[in-house]
Amino acid sequence: MFKAAINTIAYTRPIQATLSALLLVSVASPASAADSIATDKVQTANTKSTSDCRTDIETQVPSYKYQSEQQRVLNCMIKQLQPYQQKDKTARQQYLAYKAQAWLNYAIHQDSMNSRSPAGLVAVGMAESILQALKNDTAQNIQLQQDIPMTSALMRPDLWATLSALKDSDGIESAPREMAFSEVALIWAATNQCERGWRESGIHFRMADRWLEQAREAYINVHDSQTNVALEKRIVDYYKQYAPLDASDDVCRGQILTPSKQ
Repeated sequence: MFKAAINTIAYTRPIQATLSALLLVSVASPASAADSIATDKVQTANTKSTSDCRTDIETQVPSYKYQSEQQRVLNCMIKQLQPYQQKDKTARQQYLAYKAQAWLNYAIHQDSMNSRSPAGLVAVGMAESILQALKNDTAQNIQLQQDIPMTSALMRPDLWATLSALKDSDGIESAPREMAFSEVALIWAATNQCERGWRESGIHFRMADRWLEQAREAYINVHDSQTNVALEKRIVDYYKQYAPLDASDDVCRGQILTPSKQ
């Protein structure tokens, strides 16, 4: 049922998007629970992690001649995330660390493109909040189901349904990296589609699709048939919930995904 939905989009994409895709994967890779909180977190210039990195790079020679100071700061933050991506950490810590890395990769891409979009600033804010939680050992307080920021939208409800169902089914235990990368790729793709059209989003939707397939395969391989059937049912249930929310008008206005508090 959903395999057909996943295959409905077959975009083509010029070399620029391919480079951005490679950036997301090769640079050593939360939507906010409330947009007002996300906006506050965008102001990261004086936060501890960015301040520490800015202090560090003042005494360092740039690794690349044309790397901006902002990119050096963000790469410094990526290095700070690496200890939390190791196998001795919990799957939740690994997932969050990879997710923060993916956000930083997106911010680096935006900076390299001299983008004036607020999406890059939001990405830095997201990454900063995760990094601080990891450092402060409060990562358990970060909800796994998080809202889509105002700079993006819910597109490809079939992929979002798979992502949410895997989260509910402890899929992060099986594939923390793939789950993290797919989530940010979905947000990145929708932002690109809103800002520049569908030709700018295809590569990222395909990346999200591929990572989610890997995550689902990893989950299926370690669970019995009854558990896997339950996963498929959750995917169907989430799809029914998300399909009416699909931003078919290509307008980014965010989307609440976290359960409402009773």
